[in-house]
Amino acid sequence: MLGWAITFFVVAIIAAVFGFGGIASASAGIAQILFFLFLALFVIALIANAVRGRGV
Repeated sequence: MLGWAITFFVVAIIAAVFGFGGIASASAGIAQILFFLFLALFVIALIANAVRGRGV
């Protein structure tokens, strides 16, 4: 998911350089949503792993 966020961010930067403001804005918005979704899932996974513990 982080890979998709980075991809959309790169698309937004390239679109902004070439002057496509609407596409750049939409891509940046999608990248932001994906990044925060990745961040939330990552934190949930860390908490779940800490609660469950690791039996060695």
